[in-house]
Amino acid sequence: MTDPEVSALIAFLVGGLLSVLLVVPYIAWSYRRRGELGLGHALLAFGFLVYAMALWTYTLLPVPDTTPQFCAENAVRTMQTRPLQFFADIRRDQVGTGVRALLHNPALQQAVFNVALFVPLGMFGRHLLRLRPLTVIALGAAVSLFIEVTQRTAVWGLFACPYRLFDVDDLITNTLGAALGLALAPALRLMPGQKVRAAADEPRPVTTARRLLGMAVDLVSVALLGATFQVVYNIVAVDLLIETVPDQHRLLTIAAPVALLLVLVPMLGNGGTFGQRVVLLRPVGPDGGKPGLGRMLARFAAGSGGFFVLEFFGVSLLGFLLLAVSGVMAWRPKDHRGLSGVVAGLRVVDSRDATFREPASVINT
Repeated sequence: MTDPEVSALIAFLVGGLLSVLLVVPYIAWSYRRRGELGLGHALLAFGFLVYAMALWTYTLLPVPDTTPQFCAENAVRTMQTRPLQFFADIRRDQVGTGVRALLHNPALQQAVFNVALFVPLGMFGRHLLRLRPLTVIALGAAVSLFIEVTQRTAVWGLFACPYRLFDVDDLITNTLGAALGLALAPALRLMPGQKVRAAADEPRPVTTARRLLGMAVDLVSVALLGATFQVVYNIVAVDLLIETVPDQHRLLTIAAPVALLLVLVPMLGNGGTFGQRVVLLRPVGPDGGKPGLGRMLARFAAGSGGFFVLEFFGVSLLGFLLLAVSGVMAWRPKDHRGLSGVVAGLRVVDSRDATFREPASVINT
């Protein structure tokens, strides 16, 4: 596998990992900023994340062994401060005549690559981040300068000496690439699934996909928060020599996050679980208001809360069966109340819908 292929693979893997960590904040932002999710917009956001990682991998990897011998041999070629030197490099490296020979010129290939590398930044900056044209170009120049300074300073002193060249021509070609991306940004509008159907504060229908998304956010959030609790505990336990208690892992990874996200959040808020609040849903009782304690506990037992309780006691098969039934019943009945809604006698509505009474103590999401 070549260095570019390794860089691309690392960018995709790290981007994928970050997308898992950032998926819940992104969904919450999208529902509040755009009023809905939109698969096309989500795919572009994922692409932007992978691209950001690619900028890192292609400009800093691979990392050589910066031995004293390596540093001595490369000390004289750590900076190129002559603007437009790449034209002279192209003439110097040209072998033969004609278009084919020109396309095989390594100096030309490098210049074209430097332009192409920043084209997506211009496109994403204009279309996805909604930046003004001059801001997009300034962003391209700033990111390029940051990369060049990072290379010149040996990744801010992490290595013994610089192992990449600081090249002023990279600043020029990178900024040109961002400007070219700015002109090509309208092409991203062709991605389907981006159109917003109404203003962000207008209610949307409660659909199967939205109900399932809320459930998925609950599951992912409990898992991520539980993993965070476990990591923090491990660090503190090592420093303070704390002995592991029985069921410590399950208490940290299941009981604690479930109590916070699926019990405390609904009780202190509008009755919705953390996942429901992220996708702007909330349950309502027969009177259209916040459910009472008994109904919320019944909803907890018949929903994702019951799944985690079964997981806690090691009855995984029943837990996944409950999860499967809950998923099916989010599709049918037609009001998408789900198994927990049927058991607890609750409906699920859009939290922006003024038809239903919002508890006075709850701040609108």
